[in-house]
Amino acid sequence: MKKQHKNTAPVTSPALPDKAELLDIFARESRPLRLDGLLRVTGLPRRAKKDLEESLNELAGQGRLVRLRGGLWTRPDSLKSLVGRYQALRNGGGFVTPLAAGDDEGTPSARVTGGRDIFIHPLQSNEAWHQDLVRVVLSPAGARGGRGRGGPSPEGRIVEILERPQKEIPVHLHSRTGRTLFCRPADSRLAVDFSVALPEGNAVPEQGALLLVAPEERLASDLWRARLLGAYGREDDADVQENLVKLNHEVPRDFPAPVLDEAAALPAAPAQADLAGREDLRALPLVTIDGADARDFDDAVQVERKGAGWLLRVAIADVSHYVRPAPGKRHASLDAEALARGNSWYFPRSVEPMLPPALSNGLCSLNPDEDRLAVLAEIPFSATAQPGKARFALCVMRSAARLTYDQVKACLLDHDADALARLRENPRGGDVLAMLEEAFRLYAVLRTARRKRGSLDFDLPEPDYSFDAAGRVLEIGFRQRHDAHRLIEEFMIAANEAVARHLRDAGLPFLYRVHPQPDPERLESLFDTLGATALESLPANVHSGGKADAAAMQGILAAAQGTEQEFLVNRLCLRAMPQARYQPENEGHFGLASQAYCHFTSPIRRYADLLVHRALKASLGHAVGPLPAGQKLLRIGDRLNRLERAAMECEREMARRLGCLVLREREGERFAGVIAGVTDFGLFVELASMPVEGMIRVEDLGDDWYELDSRSQSLIGQRSGLCWRLGQRLEVRLAEVHMGRLEIRLMPLELPRAGRAARGARHPRGQREQRGLRNGTDGTGARRPQQKRGQKNGPAHDRSSGRNRKQQARNGKNGGARPKRGR
Repeated sequence: MKKQHKNTAPVTSPALPDKAELLDIFARESRPLRLDGLLRVTGLPRRAKKDLEESLNELAGQGRLVRLRGGLWTRPDSLKSLVGRYQALRNGGGFVTPLAAGDDEGTPSARVTGGRDIFIHPLQSNEAWHQDLVRVVLSPAGARGGRGRGGPSPEGRIVEILERPQKEIPVHLHSRTGRTLFCRPADSRLAVDFSVALPEGNAVPEQGALLLVAPEERLASDLWRARLLGAYGREDDADVQENLVKLNHEVPRDFPAPVLDEAAALPAAPAQADLAGREDLRALPLVTIDGADARDFDDAVQVERKGAGWLLRVAIADVSHYVRPAPGKRHASLDAEALARGNSWYFPRSVEPMLPPALSNGLCSLNPDEDRLAVLAEIPFSATAQPGKARFALCVMRSAARLTYDQVKACLLDHDADALARLRENPRGGDVLAMLEEAFRLYAVLRTARRKRGSLDFDLPEPDYSFDAAGRVLEIGFRQRHDAHRLIEEFMIAANEAVARHLRDAGLPFLYRVHPQPDPERLESLFDTLGATALESLPANVHSGGKADAAAMQGILAAAQGTEQEFLVNRLCLRAMPQARYQPENEGHFGLASQAYCHFTSPIRRYADLLVHRALKASLGHAVGPLPAGQKLLRIGDRLNRLERAAMECEREMARRLGCLVLREREGERFAGVIAGVTDFGLFVELASMPVEGMIRVEDLGDDWYELDSRSQSLIGQRSGLCWRLGQRLEVRLAEVHMGRLEIRLMPLELPRAGRAARGARHPRGQREQRGLRNGTDGTGARRPQQKRGQKNGPAHDRSSGRNRKQQARNGKNGGARPKRGR
């Protein structure tokens, strides 16, 4: 009998699925899979694991698969996705701000929702650039949200770039080979470089020159070919820095030709027909009071005594007479362009106006000794500053004098003989001086009354720049504010309140300027921090009915005035408050303790004021066309809020750039400063000699592990017990200025007192470090133990006040600026 042999033919393993088959598997399974689970589903042996992982990584690179935490893989369409604008951070990664779905203005310009921003880890950005319109998928862990208002931001991954708005990018020339320039973006949030061919006939720019290029083709993940558009010059020129900020933030610049044509068609001065039906105020000594460098004058004031009280007249340029809505027009109009700009954009050496100069500096500006159309707010006040019934009218006026704040101070507050003599040389100088004396009497009682009702005043320092003839910044000082500034602010507040009350009672749609009360959670955190760090004893009324009382904030500010804690208390209180905004619903203005408030006094530079003027005219029976209402008015308010914040960001970035410029030749110098922000990654220090802020990194505080105490706003060394606290004064050395990162790096020259008993014995190396700090030398800068992947830093006060990780990762503090006049 023949012996049978077993079949020894090798068993063939399943073939590795191609990419389409892999995607089908994920679609069939309808759930995330780990690599081991995918091996079981496909029947592949473990030796195929490496090849399978390479295929998955390729699909992830194409945005067709997403790798989640814990090694899970899934298809992007199985996760919740949304469209938003990517805001990159300078240290990598960033945030996606979601856009509202179904907005009729189109996706690229859709309004920003009030929802949380999506955190994007640097490895999940999919080569997106700052300001790109992207599609992002939420990771399941991030989509579950966090711990209420104080919880972390959701996390996600960018899977598609829908639009790249940056068509022109400012770059610095880093090096060159022949006529090929190697350039790096001036904005360090862009993590790509550019290869630029220098056209024939173009001179070779000098090293570091600022160029403008247009990206054309991706050569590698971090390298693009680009076309040269122009050269701006050296970065130490303040005008070049202004151009850079305008490019980075897409600030509107040149007016479209149709808008300029429409402005050119207007008369150079009011025509006789424009004066018909208007009150004639040309005999009154109305004056404008502005800064010395102002060019557009949109408000004039006059005060006269009326019995025991006063009559305040505020005349505001009648911009709405010339800038009218033009529905149905196909081309851009003055009104459409003004709405697109939202406000004038101010820089230290230039301004990008909301209206063409023919209007902003000419026809609408209340220039002295020229007839101008205006809208009058006439408000009677009692001896105790109680307002009577206001009257409004259209008028024609002629400014009796163009005064500056310092000129008014010299005449009325300092009684300077030379200044008084110069003003009396004006044909109406005597009348103006007599009027200003009454104006200051009214101002005093108005200010007292506003303080009594609970209004808050934050007098934080503002920068004052000086430049040489070549446009280089020489120094940065503190802008001096005095009662001449406050007088105009007080009168503008009174006029804004009177108009808001009138329009509210008339039931017309308009945009209020609202400032909500601070969130109770943030107030509780503020009072907790103040009790731990600042005032020895808080006012007795910080709580009412067991809850934090916002009204106590005025007493806190008053208690700190003139003390060493004033800077700290002002900063902390300002950070605890929400931003003021425009909206159709009235919520009052907490900061001004006002029941109804709007912006009426600056229609040359703010579109919101222009809308209020139209509503006021409608209430007086004048034809202005349909007023925006409902959702349309809400969208306009949202847009103006967004543009206002963008303009403020420009001002802050410009301040940082000029701060870097003025300090970059002073490395090694010593400065006095105060800790203005505490985060777990370092200390923000504001210099005492100038309103410029630098940072001490946590690794430069010595060889210790520092923990953040959010309640006391301090970093405490766990071995040494050393305490670095908000508001603490210290000496620092300027170690480095990095223009690309806009970073001013400081080193401490002294050690603070211990915050509590040290935990364990001090390390010998730490003692050497501390001796080095006392001697003013650098330490070794030993870094803290590395954090786990995905763990992010953030400021304690943001955590305790419920702010999201976006602000924490950006700069660790809320850089709120003092509101401009009129608030």
